Amino acid sequence: MSPRAAIALPDSVGRVVMSPSATAAAADRATDVSETPVTLNIDGQPVEVAPGTTIHGACVQAGVDTPTLCWAENLTPVNVCRVCVVELEGSRALVPSCSRPAEDQMVVQTDSPRVRHSRRMVLEFLGSGVDLSQADDLHQWIQAYGADPDRYSDENHPVERVDEPVKIQDELYIRGLLENTFAIAVAGRGFDARISTEFDVTLPDSACVYCGNCVGVCPTGALQFKTEYDLREVEEWRPEDQTVTRTVCSYCGVGCNLDLHVQDERIVKVTSPADHSVTSGHLCIKGRFGWQYVHGE
Repeated sequence: MSPRAAIALPDSVGRVVMSPSATAAAADRATDVSETPVTLNIDGQPVEVAPGTTIHGACVQAGVDTPTLCWAENLTPVNVCRVCVVELEGSRALVPSCSRPAEDQMVVQTDSPRVRHSRRMVLEFLGSGVDLSQADDLHQWIQAYGADPDRYSDENHPVERVDEPVKIQDELYIRGLLENTFAIAVAGRGFDARISTEFDVTLPDSACVYCGNCVGVCPTGALQFKTEYDLREVEEWRPEDQTVTRTVCSYCGVGCNLDLHVQDERIVKVTSPADHSVTSGHLCIKGRFGWQYVHGE
């Protein structure tokens, strides 16, 4: 008998347990399976990825640009915006690429007429109800898919609006706080749904620590750095003229990496790389907002 052969032995109470050699063999098999790359076909192109990689991750690896809205690489996927959907052979419905793991022999289409129609509808619905005037990335997708949010508001079908408090219709920045400080969430249902703190207290009395991570992940421009907002108001926000310099935060010894966005020789905002092993793109209030001392302020 091979020294690594699988042997099942009864224990003292009659249960069947694996012998040490069988356990080692099973572990070897699990290791072999987990290390076997997954091969799928994306838009006619074979792509090999590591097990556990999502379809979206495989698209990125293949150089296929896929739009996302509720997804961020430093947050848990929730697949609610549906703008990243792809067509999967054998699947009745379009599948969200951000959360669906890639499987061997999958055949995926990312630019089929069905996919383009679905993404166009999502972008049109979003643009017809949310101010996207400062969502630069979304403008590119709207143009790419020929989306026309204005077609939901014309002379024959005017959009009726009611007076209500301003709402931010996006959960991405909520999860930015929820996964770290549990500061805000969606309260209420239906038309009463709104962004709220715990027990509906004011923000200073809530669990919010003003870290700004919600600002860092907001994809629509609904939340912004005050410096960015002020510059946009006077039409002086020029990201194309900005330089980005990476440095290390000087406030403590954790070693958070900072990306300093500089315009006209002044820092206008601070971010952190999402793939940084220390921050995963998140910062504290000092790291994100405490840079005025650089300008002697």
